[in-house]
Amino acid sequence: VRWMMYWIVFALFMATETFTDLLISWFPFYYEVKMAFVIWLLSPYTRGASLLYRRFVHPTLARKEKDIDAFLVRARERGYETMLRFGKRGLNLAATAAVQAATKGQGALAGRLRSFSMQDLRSLPEQA
Repeated sequence: VRWMMYWIVFALFMATETFTDLLISWFPFYYEVKMAFVIWLLSPYTRGASLLYRRFVHPTLARKEKDIDAFLVRARERGYETMLRFGKRGLNLAATAAVQAATKGQGALAGRLRSFSMQDLRSLPEQA
């Protein structure tokens, strides 16, 4: 549980830091403060990640739980529908490609089949 709290808080920190890094990275000692913050999150003595998770993240997730669940259900349904749509489109493209290959290659196929016709086989010298 401790590691789950740490990774959730750290992921949120990294997501926000990606955008805010452009704005505040020019402050003096920015990178040192950032490194100290990550150590504070990770430290078993300070339990910074646990503190932030219990105080801010968990209450926010608990309040938004129904919205998150509804979003996940919609995303799953859309994902299933998208998979079916792309699957059908892929099968149609594969079938079209197979038909085109068969029609374009029909001349070569007919040439090969003609070489095995009875007339061609009769023209071969018989070997005893």
